[in-house]
Amino acid sequence: MKVTPLTLPEVLLVEPQRFGDARGYFLETWRQERYQAAGITLPFVQDNLSRSAHGILRGLHLQHPNDQGKLVYVIEGEVFDVAVDVRVGSPNFGKWTGAALASEDHRQLWIPPGFAHGFCVTSETALFAYKCTAPYSAADEIGVLWNDPALSIPWPVGAPRLSAKDGVLPRLADIDKARLPRFGG
Repeated sequence: MKVTPLTLPEVLLVEPQRFGDARGYFLETWRQERYQAAGITLPFVQDNLSRSAHGILRGLHLQHPNDQGKLVYVIEGEVFDVAVDVRVGSPNFGKWTGAALASEDHRQLWIPPGFAHGFCVTSETALFAYKCTAPYSAADEIGVLWNDPALSIPWPVGAPRLSAKDGVLPRLADIDKARLPRFGG
Protein backbone atom coordinates (compact mmCIF):
# COMPACT_ATOMS: atom_id res chain seq x y z
CA MET A 1 0.00 0.00 0.00
CA LYS A 2 1.35 3.40 -1.02
CA VAL A 3 0.23 6.50 0.92
CA THR A 4 0.91 10.02 -0.36
CA PRO A 5 -0.01 13.26 1.43
CA LEU A 6 -1.61 15.77 -0.96
CA THR A 7 -1.09 19.55 -0.95
CA LEU A 8 -3.07 19.65 2.31
CA PRO A 9 -0.90 17.11 4.14
CA GLU A 10 -3.68 15.70 6.35
CA VAL A 11 -5.51 14.55 3.20
CA LEU A 12 -3.98 11.26 2.05
CA LEU A 13 -4.06 9.49 -1.29
CA VAL A 14 -4.02 5.73 -0.62
CA GLU A 15 -3.10 3.24 -3.34
CA PRO A 16 -3.87 -0.32 -2.21
CA GLN A 17 -1.75 -3.11 -3.63
CA ARG A 18 -3.52 -5.07 -6.36
CA PHE A 19 -2.79 -8.72 -7.09
CA GLY A 20 -3.91 -9.88 -10.53
CA ASP A 21 -3.67 -12.76 -12.95
CA ALA A 22 -5.64 -14.17 -15.88
CA ARG A 23 -8.67 -14.68 -13.60
CA GLY A 24 -8.92 -11.04 -12.54
CA TYR A 25 -7.58 -9.31 -9.45
CA PHE A 26 -7.79 -9.08 -5.66
CA LEU A 27 -7.10 -6.12 -3.36
CA GLU A 28 -7.76 -5.16 0.23
CA THR A 29 -9.86 -2.02 0.51
CA TRP A 30 -9.33 -1.79 4.27
CA ARG A 31 -7.11 -3.44 6.89
CA GLN A 32 -7.03 -1.66 10.23
CA GLU A 33 -3.37 -2.12 11.14
CA ARG A 34 -2.10 -0.97 7.72
CA TYR A 35 -4.23 2.15 7.71
CA GLN A 36 -3.33 2.94 11.33
CA ALA A 37 0.36 2.69 10.37
CA ALA A 38 -0.38 5.25 7.64
CA GLY A 39 -1.91 7.65 10.22
CA ILE A 40 -5.61 6.84 9.72
CA THR A 41 -6.34 5.89 13.31
CA LEU A 42 -9.99 6.80 13.88
CA PRO A 43 -12.43 3.89 14.01
CA PHE A 44 -14.90 3.50 11.16
CA VAL A 45 -18.54 3.14 12.22
CA GLN A 46 -20.59 3.54 9.04
CA ASP A 47 -20.22 2.60 5.36
CA ASN A 48 -22.14 4.42 2.61
CA LEU A 49 -22.59 3.87 -1.10
CA SER A 50 -23.87 6.30 -3.73
CA ARG A 51 -24.54 5.90 -7.44
CA SER A 52 -24.50 9.00 -9.61
CA ALA A 53 -24.63 9.85 -13.30
CA HIS A 54 -22.16 11.93 -15.32
CA GLY A 55 -22.03 15.56 -14.23
CA ILE A 56 -23.54 15.01 -10.79
CA LEU A 57 -21.73 17.03 -8.14
CA ARG A 58 -22.23 16.12 -4.49
CA GLY A 59 -20.86 18.51 -1.88
CA LEU A 60 -19.22 20.27 -0.31
CA HIS A 61 -20.30 18.60 2.98
CA LEU A 62 -19.02 18.08 6.51
CA GLN A 63 -20.35 17.56 10.01
CA HIS A 64 -19.58 19.48 13.17
CA PRO A 65 -19.57 18.95 16.13
CA ASN A 66 -20.16 15.28 15.34
CA ASP A 67 -17.09 15.45 13.07
CA GLN A 68 -16.73 12.78 10.44
CA GLY A 69 -13.62 11.53 8.67
CA LYS A 70 -14.11 9.70 5.38
CA LEU A 71 -12.13 7.13 3.46
CA VAL A 72 -13.59 7.25 -0.05
CA TYR A 73 -13.09 5.32 -3.26
CA VAL A 74 -14.79 4.49 -6.55
CA ILE A 75 -16.09 0.97 -7.13
CA GLU A 76 -17.27 1.72 -10.67
CA GLY A 77 -16.52 4.73 -12.88
CA GLU A 78 -14.51 7.91 -12.23
CA VAL A 79 -14.84 11.05 -10.12
CA PHE A 80 -12.93 14.21 -9.29
CA ASP A 81 -12.79 14.25 -5.48
CA VAL A 82 -12.13 17.35 -3.37
CA ALA A 83 -11.35 18.16 0.27
CA VAL A 84 -11.45 21.73 1.66
CA ASP A 85 -9.85 22.69 4.98
CA VAL A 86 -12.55 24.52 6.95
CA ARG A 87 -10.88 24.34 10.39
CA VAL A 88 -10.86 27.82 11.92
CA GLY A 89 -7.28 28.75 12.80
CA SER A 90 -5.70 26.33 10.32
CA PRO A 91 -2.86 27.77 8.22
CA ASN A 92 -4.65 26.11 5.27
CA PHE A 93 -8.15 27.41 6.06
CA GLY A 94 -10.14 27.77 2.83
CA LYS A 95 -7.62 25.84 0.72
CA TRP A 96 -8.57 22.73 -1.21
CA THR A 97 -6.90 19.67 -2.64
CA GLY A 98 -8.25 16.99 -4.90
CA ALA A 99 -7.58 13.88 -6.92
CA ALA A 100 -9.11 11.86 -9.71
CA LEU A 101 -10.35 8.53 -8.37
CA ALA A 102 -11.31 5.66 -10.67
CA SER A 103 -12.35 2.04 -10.40
CA GLU A 104 -9.41 1.10 -12.63
CA ASP A 105 -6.73 2.49 -10.31
CA HIS A 106 -8.46 1.70 -6.95
CA ARG A 107 -7.03 4.83 -5.35
CA GLN A 108 -8.66 6.04 -2.14
CA LEU A 109 -8.77 9.43 -0.48
CA TRP A 110 -8.68 10.00 3.28
CA ILE A 111 -10.57 13.16 4.21
CA PRO A 112 -10.03 13.81 7.92
CA PRO A 113 -12.54 15.45 10.24
CA GLY A 114 -12.59 19.23 9.77
CA PHE A 115 -12.57 19.09 5.98
CA ALA A 116 -15.51 19.64 3.66
CA HIS A 117 -15.83 16.95 0.99
CA GLY A 118 -17.32 16.82 -2.47
CA PHE A 119 -17.00 14.99 -5.75
CA CYS A 120 -18.07 15.31 -9.37
CA VAL A 121 -18.73 12.32 -11.62
CA THR A 122 -16.62 12.40 -14.79
CA SER A 123 -17.61 8.98 -16.20
CA GLU A 124 -21.02 7.90 -17.50
CA THR A 125 -21.93 6.72 -13.98
CA ALA A 126 -20.03 6.18 -10.74
CA LEU A 127 -20.53 3.93 -7.75
CA PHE A 128 -18.85 5.70 -4.83
CA ALA A 129 -18.02 4.20 -1.41
CA TYR A 130 -17.46 6.00 1.90
CA LYS A 131 -16.13 4.60 5.17
CA CYS A 132 -17.07 7.12 7.88
CA THR A 133 -15.70 7.67 11.39
CA ALA A 134 -19.01 8.97 12.78
CA PRO A 135 -22.63 8.22 11.93
CA TYR A 136 -24.49 10.68 9.75
CA SER A 137 -26.10 13.44 11.83
CA ALA A 138 -28.45 15.82 10.00
CA ALA A 139 -28.32 18.23 12.95
CA ASP A 140 -24.52 18.55 12.58
CA GLU A 141 -24.41 18.85 8.80
CA ILE A 142 -22.72 21.90 7.28
CA GLY A 143 -22.24 22.67 3.61
CA VAL A 144 -20.13 25.03 1.54
CA LEU A 145 -21.19 26.23 -1.90
CA TRP A 146 -19.53 24.08 -4.57
CA ASN A 147 -18.52 27.08 -6.71
CA ASP A 148 -17.51 29.47 -3.92
CA PRO A 149 -15.29 31.96 -5.80
CA ALA A 150 -12.88 32.18 -2.86
CA LEU A 151 -12.12 28.45 -3.20
CA SER A 152 -11.60 28.53 -7.00
CA ILE A 153 -12.03 24.76 -7.43
CA PRO A 154 -11.64 23.86 -11.13
CA TRP A 155 -14.48 21.34 -11.32
CA PRO A 156 -14.21 19.25 -14.51
CA VAL A 157 -17.86 19.77 -15.47
CA GLY A 158 -18.95 23.26 -16.49
CA ALA A 159 -22.59 22.99 -15.43
CA PRO A 160 -22.85 20.16 -12.90
CA ARG A 161 -26.16 18.75 -11.72
CA LEU A 162 -26.77 19.46 -8.04
CA SER A 163 -29.34 18.64 -5.41
CA ALA A 164 -31.61 21.55 -4.50
CA LYS A 165 -29.86 21.70 -1.11
CA ASP A 166 -26.33 21.80 -2.57
CA GLY A 167 -27.28 24.54 -5.01
CA VAL A 168 -28.06 27.04 -2.24
CA LEU A 169 -25.31 26.32 0.28
CA PRO A 170 -23.47 29.37 1.65
CA ARG A 171 -20.00 30.50 0.69
CA LEU A 172 -17.37 29.60 3.30
CA ALA A 173 -16.98 33.29 4.29
CA ASP A 174 -20.73 33.46 5.05
CA ILE A 175 -20.71 30.58 7.55
CA ASP A 176 -20.57 31.63 11.20
CA LYS A 177 -17.06 30.69 12.37
CA ALA A 178 -18.52 29.44 15.66
CA ARG A 179 -20.28 26.74 13.63
CA LEU A 180 -17.04 25.43 12.05
CA PRO A 181 -14.47 23.02 13.53
CA ARG A 182 -11.30 24.38 15.15
CA PHE A 183 -7.76 23.61 14.10
CA GLY A 184 -5.95 21.52 16.70
CA GLY A 185 -9.01 20.46 18.61
